Amino acid sequence: MSSTDPNSGDPGAQGVNAPDLQVFVFALFFIFGGITSLNDVIIPKLKELFTLNFTQAMLIQFCFFTAYLVVGIPGAKLVKKLGYMRGAVAGLAIMIIGCLLFIPAAQTATYALFLGALFVLASGVVIVQVVANPLISLLGKPETAHSRLTFAQAFNSLGTTVFPYVGAIVILGSLAAVTADQLSGAELAAYRTAESQAIVNGYLGIAAALAVVAIAVWAFRNRLPHSADTMGDKEFVSVPRYAAGLVLFIIGAVLAVQVNAIAGLVLIMAAPIVWLYGNDLLSRRRFSFGALCIFLYVGAEVSIGSLIINYLALDRVLGQPESVIGWMVSIYWGGAMVGRFIGSALMRVISPGKLLAFVAIGAIALIVISANTTGTVAAYSLLAIGLMNSIMFPTIFSLASEKLGSRAADGSGIINVAIFGGAVIPLATGAIADNTGSLAIAFALPALCYAIIAGFGYYARRPYDGPVAG
Repeated sequence: MSSTDPNSGDPGAQGVNAPDLQVFVFALFFIFGGITSLNDVIIPKLKELFTLNFTQAMLIQFCFFTAYLVVGIPGAKLVKKLGYMRGAVAGLAIMIIGCLLFIPAAQTATYALFLGALFVLASGVVIVQVVANPLISLLGKPETAHSRLTFAQAFNSLGTTVFPYVGAIVILGSLAAVTADQLSGAELAAYRTAESQAIVNGYLGIAAALAVVAIAVWAFRNRLPHSADTMGDKEFVSVPRYAAGLVLFIIGAVLAVQVNAIAGLVLIMAAPIVWLYGNDLLSRRRFSFGALCIFLYVGAEVSIGSLIINYLALDRVLGQPESVIGWMVSIYWGGAMVGRFIGSALMRVISPGKLLAFVAIGAIALIVISANTTGTVAAYSLLAIGLMNSIMFPTIFSLASEKLGSRAADGSGIINVAIFGGAVIPLATGAIADNTGSLAIAFALPALCYAIIAGFGYYARRPYDGPVAG
């Protein structure tokens, strides 16, 4: 009998006793965070192998976070159709395919194939993330769902800290004495193929771990509800409107690569405008301001994390090769993990909005200090921004989502689209670095993002007293 049969009770309401599956879902959160932060290690590796400028290197983050824009909406539709468990397995399978695509990318030493593999991998991540939060809520008593989700998010933060450390050893540790810009022809192709193997090895390990989790989720598929009714029946974006936006996105992507990057980005940004135009939630100033800040926050965090290894390697900072200081990016993400616990305690006595404004201003101050100092002060002041980032996403999300009521799911969908900032802001930051020849100057863009976030924190410092969204 199906677990959704009304005569058998509602497992979604009562919770499902599946502690073994909880372990695998926690592992999934760990892998999520790790895969995202591992991009920060891949960037300097591929930048050296393919002699890329910063704009070209930031295409790694662009392709990864573009999945949140392009795949988020159809991904939610897929999960509604398949149900939570089968949807999770589908997402995991796509992630495994993405990992395996690194093999032909390395064998042919083709940068475009690496970017394609990252997009496929991220597409699977997006689909599984649609499932992850409600899934962990189903695995146990409803009254302890919040604590389970918090515990799962802790594993996510642990992944963002551990993966860059291990990745720096496995991937950056293999950087040879010779560099790609010293070779040409067959020697260059052979060098790229050989050095790319370190990346392949890392992602094959991830694929194996994902396969284990997928098998576990599939084995438990009949112990949990098959449907995803809690996601709601209302269509977030109509199929014709999504198709129109997708066409704009594709044209913009081609234009950005082959003709003009700025014109292409304008068209790409038009896609979410087409999808969200007329959505009444965006008429709520607090929510729309918060969604903008999610876009800016993810962009600023990813920009700094993506370029931090290259920044630390500068002569005026630490002057050490990436293979030596690559592990230090884990300090950046580790600060975010520690800061979540500190911030959680502080928000018991300080207004969340005020605390958000404080940490955003703190991030700006650290960027200014790092840009105007040298050595370890410049290095660790930039790394400390991770501590400032720690509470931003959940705080912005919660402040923006106050009194959304029955529209909370729609609000979450818009927030997921806003994560696309992780594609746009890093690309723009890389372009500034290329045009000015200075990473310190390029970090002015993340600083501007933090300034707007500080403004939102001050704006939302008091509880929202407007009407509940209907």
